[in-house]
Amino acid sequence: MQWFKNWRRERILRRSTLSEGLWASVLERYPFTRALSGEERDRLREQVVLFLHEKSIVGAGGLKVRDEMRICIAAQACILILNLDLDYYRGWVEVIVYPDEFVAKYDYVDEDGIAHHVEEPMTGESWLEGPVILSWADAQLRGGDSGYNVVIHEFAHKIDMLNGDANGFPPLHPGMDRGAWSRAFSAAYEDFCGRVERTEPTAIDPYAAEHPAEFFAVLSEAFFETPAAVFAEYGDVYRQLTAFYRQDPASRLLRQPLAAEGVS
Repeated sequence: MQWFKNWRRERILRRSTLSEGLWASVLERYPFTRALSGEERDRLREQVVLFLHEKSIVGAGGLKVRDEMRICIAAQACILILNLDLDYYRGWVEVIVYPDEFVAKYDYVDEDGIAHHVEEPMTGESWLEGPVILSWADAQLRGGDSGYNVVIHEFAHKIDMLNGDANGFPPLHPGMDRGAWSRAFSAAYEDFCGRVERTEPTAIDPYAAEHPAEFFAVLSEAFFETPAAVFAEYGDVYRQLTAFYRQDPASRLLRQPLAAEGVS
């Protein structure tokens, strides 16, 4: 039924009412979208149109979600799948957006059999086969040296969850070496946890040491926001992410000043 899927998507794209002016302003918000070539911008726009057709972005906590907010969230989410497919976000439909941090409440039983109830302020959360939840105060932040991007982080979790609970090992493409991925990420994670424990300086958010799933999500944030830092600190991980996302943001950002001057 691939023909039907392609026909349906073309139909959605033809009927798009996405404002070109609004789209252009959103592209200028983030370094990783400003650096895109014209062909990449067109492809991202298509992914965003399809994303907004299939996903519902709704406000919570009194937040009224405007069109610009939807496009900002969609553009950041779709940068991960620029050269992949919207099917990487299959199996769920809703993005819930709070004005600011929200409180997550959950219960769990620890390894000693003791039950716990937790109420924790959060800026983002992803549920297996459920919604993505975001703080708009964080989702609207523009790129910076910290590499922080809550939208990319949570949608990286969604990709990681395609084969079950998030564990830092998303379903790899045919031809990618599972052993090479495991060696690169395991060695980097072990090294990073040691550095965080020793309070050594790092350009990568220390939260990445919490769990292999968080390491993958945080490194995905930095891969798009501060790719040179990822390449410098963990080159093998950068190369694995390049193969997985089928993008090379470090090279793309290096070309940006020339593109701004009109040089191809």
